[in-house]
Amino acid sequence: MEAVMKASRKCPPYSGSFPQTLRNCAGLILVYVSLLAADRMTDKTVLPDRERSLKGREERMVVADKHAVNGNPTVEPFPQGMETIMFGMGCFWGAEKLFWQLPGVFSTQVGFAGGFTPNPTYNEVCTGLTAHTEVVRVVFSPQDISLEELLRHFWENHEPTQGRSIQANKPQSPSKRTHPKGAQSVLEQKDDA
Repeated sequence: MEAVMKASRKCPPYSGSFPQTLRNCAGLILVYVSLLAADRMTDKTVLPDRERSLKGREERMVVADKHAVNGNPTVEPFPQGMETIMFGMGCFWGAEKLFWQLPGVFSTQVGFAGGFTPNPTYNEVCTGLTAHTEVVRVVFSPQDISLEELLRHFWENHEPTQGRSIQANKPQSPSKRTHPKGAQSVLEQKDDA
């Protein structure tokens, strides 16, 4: 906490541009707090246990009802016949774009899976102290795109070596949630890749 106080003393003096000064101070403090939190975890290749994880919060994150790109719903209920799968491919932004562009994909959403910290923020997950991984949930029509086709795109765009090299919170794997033959398909596709 002492480092945070020192950081706040380094904020630039008020110059009449309060919003910019406030942003600069907040940014410095956020960096110091993140570094302090990261110091609690000495080995980023090991996920923290429940006791070392960040506290989190009870309030759920507010999400948009409609997808920003295609305008389709991002929250349930989805149209009848839709299925879902979650992919962990490291950073979720590029992975989400990969999937939303595929014909037959109805909607995509990014978020976090696993972990101990309730309702973590993006910045908290990035510290490596929540035990979460970034994931993309893909809502798709099996009439228009097969599970195997989605898995093919996953394996062709998946870079397993980026897994834990930067942050302990980014294991690389697909996670099938609602498809009856999901686990078997994942294993078969992986063997073929």
